[in-house]
Amino acid sequence: MSLLKQWNWQGGCFGIWQLTESQEELRSRLSQNFNYEEELAGLKSLSRKMEYLGVRVLLKALSGKEMCIGHYASGKPYILSGEYQITISHTKGYIAVGIHPKWNIAMDIEYYGDRVKKVVSRFVRQDEMPGREYLSERLLIYQYLLHWSAKETLFKLLDTNEVDFLKHLYICPFTASEEGVFEAEEYRTEMNNHYQIHYMLRDDFVCTWTVDAETAE
Repeated sequence: MSLLKQWNWQGGCFGIWQLTESQEELRSRLSQNFNYEEELAGLKSLSRKMEYLGVRVLLKALSGKEMCIGHYASGKPYILSGEYQITISHTKGYIAVGIHPKWNIAMDIEYYGDRVKKVVSRFVRQDEMPGREYLSERLLIYQYLLHWSAKETLFKLLDTNEVDFLKHLYICPFTASEEGVFEAEEYRTEMNNHYQIHYMLRDDFVCTWTVDAETAE
């Protein structure tokens, strides 16, 4: 397992790791004082076990220590000790984790592939991507994936039910580059919050993240 990238933003710490090790090698990076075996036994597939261990190894790298992770009924993760807010995402071969000592944060990572084109009508409005017909095929797929990833990030941040990705989440038009930021809005709550979504593109994935500093104040 290798630390692909680690960065800080608005008081939060974020990281992306590439999963290259075996389950045994990942487990050896974690303390034997933490009993992960019971939860691992409840995971059926090897990929789920790898993701489980990878998240905890990356969390340890970001925070400097091991911490227990729980999940609310909604599926949202939390640190049992309450020391940090946490966000988790994973895709084929990669793990993404973000932590913040105070504010709610959200992060999403998506593997690059053209399957997203089959479902784009479910999450991209026409006014979010004007002029899409002029984009190259590769850039078009990146734009679709960024829209999907950003709305997944917003969905995690809102942590509420019945969120319609077309009706309730809006991405302001932008042109993707290797790294950058774009604006987003949500219409699911009465507050109609506005967010800055940061992103990065790599050959085989896209990643988006944000920190909810404004609504926490």
